[in-house]
Amino acid sequence: MADHTDVRRGFLECRHTIQNVRRDFPEWHLGRARYAMWAIDLDCPAVRLQVATAEQHLADLLLDGYRRQPHLTLTLCGFPSHIREHADDFGVENLEAQIEALRRARLKPFEIEIGALASFSSAPFFHISDASDGISALRACLTSVELDDRGADYTAHVTVGLYSGTWPSEAVSIRLDTFPRCDTSRCLIHRISLMSYAAAEIGGLLTTIADYHFDQAEIEWHETAFFK
Repeated sequence: MADHTDVRRGFLECRHTIQNVRRDFPEWHLGRARYAMWAIDLDCPAVRLQVATAEQHLADLLLDGYRRQPHLTLTLCGFPSHIREHADDFGVENLEAQIEALRRARLKPFEIEIGALASFSSAPFFHISDASDGISALRACLTSVELDDRGADYTAHVTVGLYSGTWPSEAVSIRLDTFPRCDTSRCLIHRISLMSYAAAEIGGLLTTIADYHFDQAEIEWHETAFFK
């Protein structure tokens, strides 16, 4: 995983942030309704407050209407589909392989810390540290089935929002450095969630489809019509 120094260097080298726009992206979703991913649900009071405070600090730089709940994306899956017609379709066999890999790993609960405010070129975020390498263990299970192998570029993070303009990276970096230091949020992770969002809506709400619980090594479904 990329560390704080590498991310900061990469952000400054970009010179400007990437402007996000609120529109449909039919050339990407091709009429498919929802996009799926595995994530750690971090929508708890302490993390919500941390994210909301940062969002307020950067409000004039951010795209309005970002509603996505605090979370840590582990791996992208694709568009759920019974029949794989496109390279980014996500089928039942993909999900079954992931669940089997999780069960074999016999994962244990682990703690993460949500710390410093930083930025990608498209979005500000909070760094996440994981002394026990639980995140790496999870990604080893979830990305071993030909879905998302971008491990070298992966940075564990909680997104704050999306930039609304091409702001100078150096000026934004100074702004990030003036963010008041707050207490580090610590979260005990004992499950991960299969989530989805409306493909036509940028920054829209996440829906939890299922939770995989470490202790029981079982998946708990909340939505039965996931594959359509």
